[in-house]
Amino acid sequence: MQKVLACLQNGGVIVYPTDTVYGMGCDIHNARAVERIAKIKGIKPQKNDFSFICNDLSHIADYAKVSNAAFKLMKKALPGPFTFVLEASGKVPKLLNSNKKTVGIRIPDHHIPRQIVELLGNPIITTSLKLTDDFIEYPTDPEEIFEQYQHQVDLVIDGGFGSLEASTIVDATTNDFEVIRQGLGNLAAFL
Repeated sequence: MQKVLACLQNGGVIVYPTDTVYGMGCDIHNARAVERIAKIKGIKPQKNDFSFICNDLSHIADYAKVSNAAFKLMKKALPGPFTFVLEASGKVPKLLNSNKKTVGIRIPDHHIPRQIVELLGNPIITTSLKLTDDFIEYPTDPEEIFEQYQHQVDLVIDGGFGSLEASTIVDATTNDFEVIRQGLGNLAAFL
């Protein structure tokens, strides 16, 4: 983990397991690393839909405006396979918030990304690894992931085989809690 921490502190980009699909990420405060991820994904940093991985709910209010109802729901559903879209606070780094008034928050039920965030002391950017292959939407085999990304990222963390299903994305900007993308998480179980 110290190698991962040093990599992130030096502007590195990593691939890591989550409770859903493998993700790619970096320190949210490193603009160059965020730009690298955008380049790898083939998107403009300002047009991103990156989310953050947090260790727990304690620092979410630093980056997002959370209603009492949303906090109660998140407390029940997280850690878990959900990304909650919330209104961004003023502490979201400007590169991430340039045209966006919202931010995705993720607390995966997986010790590796949460330990990384805990050691780093702030959230990391997260974006799903996705292949263009028609048959495999999300890569699951860490060895295949390494083969594909070894020359684009600084580290690939082998956490075993990943899931084929991404997180469920929930719009929590209002208390209507609309599912934007159905993934692994079942929101109805927590409402």
